[in-house]
Amino acid sequence: MELNKKLMDASKKALFDYLGLAEDETLLVLTDEKLQNIGRHLQEAAQGGCQEVFYLEMKSREMNGQEPPIQVTEMMKGVDVVVAPLYRSITHTDARRLASRLGVRVATMPNISEDTMIRCLSAKSSKIIETTQLLAEKMKGVHTVRVTTKKGTDVTMPIEGRKIIASTGVLKKIGESGNLPSGEVFIAPIEGETYGTVVFDGSFASIGLLDEDITVKIEKGYATSIEGGEQAKQLEEILTKAGLDAFAVGEFGIGTNYKAKLTGTILEDEKVFGTIHIAFGNNVSMGGNIRISSHLDGLIKKPTVYFDDEMIMDKGKLVVK
Repeated sequence: MELNKKLMDASKKALFDYLGLAEDETLLVLTDEKLQNIGRHLQEAAQGGCQEVFYLEMKSREMNGQEPPIQVTEMMKGVDVVVAPLYRSITHTDARRLASRLGVRVATMPNISEDTMIRCLSAKSSKIIETTQLLAEKMKGVHTVRVTTKKGTDVTMPIEGRKIIASTGVLKKIGESGNLPSGEVFIAPIEGETYGTVVFDGSFASIGLLDEDITVKIEKGYATSIEGGEQAKQLEEILTKAGLDAFAVGEFGIGTNYKAKLTGTILEDEKVFGTIHIAFGNNVSMGGNIRISSHLDGLIKKPTVYFDDEMIMDKGKLVVK
């Protein structure tokens, strides 16, 4: 295999700077046939830097949140660190949650591209941490988040009492997990209490960059109508296939990675500074109660965001210091 120097540098930064992989630790590189090149670079980057590195390639899953085979779950439980460049995300799976509970550090990299890995891991982690922690602090004690846009988004999400997750990509403590690269603050809105209209105009997980806006009306925490072009129909079909709770609002998040840009891959898109994302489906991993094998994020560009009555972002521009 011919190694790409920039990808090798990014792989080493991921393993040693963000995950803190140590010489006495074991690492599992979990990948599939679609992302095996990134998996191989991570495997090679770990050589000599840890006690043992295992490379495991499984068949790609059909949807985000689908459980891996039981043999993979068992392997994940038996190492110190898991890094998972996979076509479909295992972030919101029981396999990942179980590994984390047992103290394994897990970095998920769903559908990551080589460009994303090289670009986003070149960002200064200190700057991402600063922005992420600022927004997490501002979210403390907030009862309701409201998002509006010129395109017609106007949605209200109660979040009182829910866990605020500041995801910086730095995963060095026992049992920590998250996306890598990262840069977002997210939370699980209270189930059944989100109301309003959301106009998604950036991208959508499992679909990619949006050719036309997708307008979703939400009542009692569930998407009740999905309108737009062919991609709107595609989204509705995906959610319908997954089940009723796939239509439930599961997450609200704000991107904080200044190096990220819209590419059509949700791993990077939801980290873009100046955007927010709303996801439908599973939110158990973030302290919610929606348990279903589907979690799909949609991006909204240039949002105006209020934490209770305080404006936090104005048309995509942060207005707090």
